[in-house]
Amino acid sequence: MKYQIVPVTAFEQNCSLLVCETSQRLAIVDPGGDIDKIFAAIDKLNAIPEKILVTHAHIDHAGIVAELSEKLSIPIEGPHQEDKFWIDMLPQQAQMFSFPESRSFSPDRWLEDGDTVHVGDLQLNVLHCPGHTPGHVVFYQPEAQLALVGDVIFSGSIGRTDFPRGNHAQLIESIQQKLFPLGDNVSFICGHGPMSTFGHERLTNPFVADHRG
Repeated sequence: MKYQIVPVTAFEQNCSLLVCETSQRLAIVDPGGDIDKIFAAIDKLNAIPEKILVTHAHIDHAGIVAELSEKLSIPIEGPHQEDKFWIDMLPQQAQMFSFPESRSFSPDRWLEDGDTVHVGDLQLNVLHCPGHTPGHVVFYQPEAQLALVGDVIFSGSIGRTDFPRGNHAQLIESIQQKLFPLGDNVSFICGHGPMSTFGHERLTNPFVADHRG
């Protein structure tokens, strides 16, 4: 598996392109905006878009999901159905944050904890990790030891929980009970900022480190 991170929108959200190297099929994860930038990155990878994966439905992660799905004629998988209200609010979110016009969408497949998604010959495990939003999911590829965590955890920080239906206790539980057990050596791509590993965050992250002060 190979991947490319494409920062998009004024929020510098990390849209990720995952490529199965045996089939040259590609998944677009969290396309929040800047469709021309995403298309240019896909062209350079010389891969065939197969589906869109969505961790959660905040505007900077899902703003152009409907448009991209329509232009490429590919299905949408994710997030968990608990984020439906955020999807329905995408037009209002766009206005609120001065984003280009955005449309709501209906995923071809809502995702549940324990589901798997496929990109070519790649299989990713789905973990439902609520807290930042109630329907947030994480995608984990065991062989590559790579997780795409959206806005659950960042390098040195964690996701906000002051949005509607955010829950700080749930977020901490998601990180400590769902993500950290995947292993210290697992690298993760977060929704904003640089990559890190769960081991590094367990040691140093002031919000969820094993030995917080």
